[in-house]
Amino acid sequence: MIHIAKRKQMPWPQALAIRLGAIALALLVCAVLTTVLTSLNPVDVFGALFKGAFGSTRKFWIMMQELAILLCVSVALTPAFRMKFWNLGGEGQILMGALASAACMIVLGDRFSSPILIPIMLVASCAMGALWAVIPSLFKAKWDTNETLFTLMMNYVATQLVAFFVIVWEVPKGSGTIGIINQASEAGWLPVIGGNKYLLNIIIVAVVTVLMYGYLRYTKHGYEISVVGESWRTARYVGMHVGRIIARTLLLSGAICGLAGFLLVSGTHHTITTTLAGGVGFTAVMVAWLAKFNPLTMVASSFLLAFMSCGAGEISTSFGLNHSFGDILTGIILFFIIGSEFFITYRFNIHKKGDEADV
Repeated sequence: MIHIAKRKQMPWPQALAIRLGAIALALLVCAVLTTVLTSLNPVDVFGALFKGAFGSTRKFWIMMQELAILLCVSVALTPAFRMKFWNLGGEGQILMGALASAACMIVLGDRFSSPILIPIMLVASCAMGALWAVIPSLFKAKWDTNETLFTLMMNYVATQLVAFFVIVWEVPKGSGTIGIINQASEAGWLPVIGGNKYLLNIIIVAVVTVLMYGYLRYTKHGYEISVVGESWRTARYVGMHVGRIIARTLLLSGAICGLAGFLLVSGTHHTITTTLAGGVGFTAVMVAWLAKFNPLTMVASSFLLAFMSCGAGEISTSFGLNHSFGDILTGIILFFIIGSEFFITYRFNIHKKGDEADV
């Protein structure tokens, strides 16, 4: 008989060996699949992955920008996930933050210069993201609604709100797009530092990541989040106000998602569309889970996803393949990495004639 039991804790060298073995096995499967389906040399294809991320200075900074936004949203979702509040509304919260920034740039761009306008945009974006997150939290605390469906559905509402305002602000009329906002004056654009427009985004996200790690690990609020995540009843028994903790945590989570929307509009694209978030609100769920909700280790999982995304695009460009082939390779590697977590978390107990062996 074979039984599956949860491990207490695997030593980190053994866990690292399992993860590295999973990556090696994934690369082997990818190599075989590449040879069979395309007749290309797998080494050349794997080389294109690295070229897509590190092939030039521009490609490197683009990858770092994607990493920063993905990490920002992953960090934003972490407090809610630690509390076992499954916030799948990151996409909508990003869009609402971006919408607030775009509105400030369009309405106030002629009245204020960037030193005044940018702080207004930042506050507005964080407030809108927080509002979009706290609504389902209030329903959860009051009526125990299903937060997964609630937050998921609010993504669609946010998308349609953005679509509505894109039509209101479209330039020229009938184009269905806004175009670059304040292109002449650059009002509301984040300043370029170090000669790279992405560097400030990266610095901001790095600071937020460190602060979130400290908040969750060393503060009373972080401890309360962990207790509520373990058991509402236990939290109430020791005198914690569960509803207040849920609302406060989702305010924080939504505010940081709104910050991501601000960075996308003010620091990167300088416009807004319904696809601005690019699915990062959902990808961030996987990043947070892979890192076991630790903001610092999310840097590694965010890097992996950003690296694979840039590499997949390079494979399509270099070899004339459909972009889906690069995504297939990415999916295989992620499948093996996620699968390896099962063997790290659980063990097989083999019972044979009264004897037990662990695998």
